[in-house]
Amino acid sequence: MQVTLKKWGNGTGLRFSKEFLHRAGLSVNDSLEAEIVDGRIVLTPKFMHRSLKERAAAYDGMLNLSKEIERGKPEGTELW
Repeated sequence: MQVTLKKWGNGTGLRFSKEFLHRAGLSVNDSLEAEIVDGRIVLTPKFMHRSLKERAAAYDGMLNLSKEIERGKPEGTELW
């Protein structure tokens, strides 16, 4: 498959067809490891396993998200 480098914001991007990505076992938003080997760009899928501690950190350590959170008094015509 021939691809063309294109400007994307301040960087440069590549676009691959859906079929090409499917054949490679990749999906949109997958993380890839990029490296240069013998003058070639090599992309390798990167497994992004996160531990429970890392996942909790994304929620400031709060795992119990089922409790009510105080958002202040109603303003305007909201019904509570």
